Parts: sequence; structure tokens; C-alpha cells
Amino acid sequence: MREESSKASGPAPAGTDFEAGVVALSALAEPARRALYGFVARQSEPVSREQAAVGAGVAVHVAKFHLEKLVDDGLLDFEYRRPPERRGPGAGRPAKVYRRSQREISVTLPGRRYEFAGRLFAQAISDAERGGVPVSVSLQRTAREAGRALGETARRRAGPRRGRSAGRATALQALEECGYEPHTDPGGVSLVNCPFHSLAQDYTDLVCGVNLDLMRGLLEGLGRTGLEARLDPGPGRCCVRLSDSIEDDPGATPRAGSTTDR
Repeated sequence: MREESSKASGPAPAGTDFEAGVVALSALAEPARRALYGFVARQSEPVSREQAAVGAGVAVHVAKFHLEKLVDDGLLDFEYRRPPERRGPGAGRPAKVYRRSQREISVTLPGRRYEFAGRLFAQAISDAERGGVPVSVSLQRTAREAGRALGETARRRAGPRRGRSAGRATALQALEECGYEPHTDPGGVSLVNCPFHSLAQDYTDLVCGVNLDLMRGLLEGLGRTGLEARLDPGPGRCCVRLSDSIEDDPGATPRAGSTTDR
């Protein structure tokens, strides 16, 4: 069992992540709101409505409205704080102050998952140093385990199911949430988008291997799907293809050498 408490978690669901990111970033299209956010974000301490209004060059009532919208959209956080000079009885109620939210927002078209890739690589390097194994072996294992965890999560969420068709439907949903944009075609499933596209351009063998191990782990975690992950690079799509398998449950008992057959 690994000692490290923080493992590479799966990428955030594509639909939910994308929609939330678009809503949050669209809030900054309004000039006054963008100015207020920029002022608050540059401060080392939370600021009041009055301070934000002066810093952004808007009226206080305008600042109040837009600051609250930024809070609603998850771009700002707030707290109540009494100014240092106002202490003791009669000091009045604490004032509402604002600071930049710790939430990270990223929207990419097509969907990319570079943070997830970074976590995979970081964990693999850490495990390799701790276990005294080559980084390539550790990365292969890490990607496989991450994929298996994604598959198991999707399987639990789907609940009881019967047959390959239900398993395949669960697989397609999981792949969509991970940003792969799966398209069913004769003979299997093509993955139209690679969530690690830019990395794959510069480190093709490495990233394609990670994708393959992720997909194999995902299918193992899902159980019976009637699909098998294979390298099948082509223009305009991911290097991995999920082909129809003649095996009843290809993920349950991987064939010898299947994790390194690239």
C-alpha cells in the first residue's frame, strides 16, 4: 500500500467543469466587474466595498452590486471584519470585506486536462524515487491505477446494470466526462479529443502510453463493457481506440504483457 495520502485524482467532469467555468469567466465581461475583481485580486488583505469602489473608480452602490455578483459566481470570497481602529463597545457591526477566491477556473476548447497529467507525472516520479523503480514503470502503474479508480467510480455511480450494452453506456459517459469526446463507430469507439493534446505533440510516445494505460485501467474498473483499449493513432483524434473485444470481460483478467504491449 502506498504511503502517500494524496493520489492523482481523476479529471473533473467535463460538462460540469466547463459550464461552471464559462459562467464564472463570463462575469468578467462587464467592465466595472472586471475592474473590481482586478483591484481585489491585487490586494494582500481583504478590502471593503468602499475601498474597492475607490480602487476601481466606481460608485459604492455599483461596487456593492458587482462584488456580490462576483461572490455568487465563485470569483470572490468574503468575511466580516471590524477595522483595527474600531474596538470595544460602540464599535459597531463588522464590515463585509472581500478577497480573491481560492477557486481555480480554466476553460479550454477543446477540453484539456493538463493539471490531471501533471498530478499523474508528479505522483509517478515520487513513487519511483521511493520504490527505486524506473519512472516509466511507475508512470505506467500510476496511470493504470488512476484509470481503474475512474472506472470504479463510474460503475458505482451507474448502479446495478446488466450486459455489455449497459457497461458500454457507462464507459461512454465516463469518457465524455474526462474530455475524450467518444464517438461510437463500426467496430468500437473513437476518442475524438485528447485531453493532453499539447503534451502529446512534444512527447508522443510518453503521453500516448499514459492514455493507453488510463483507458485499460478505466475498462478494468468498469468491468464488462465488451471494449478493449489499443493504440491506433490517427489525425484529429486520440491515439487510443476502444475496439470491440471478443472476450467476455477484457478488463477482468488482462492478458500477459497487455500493460506494456504498445
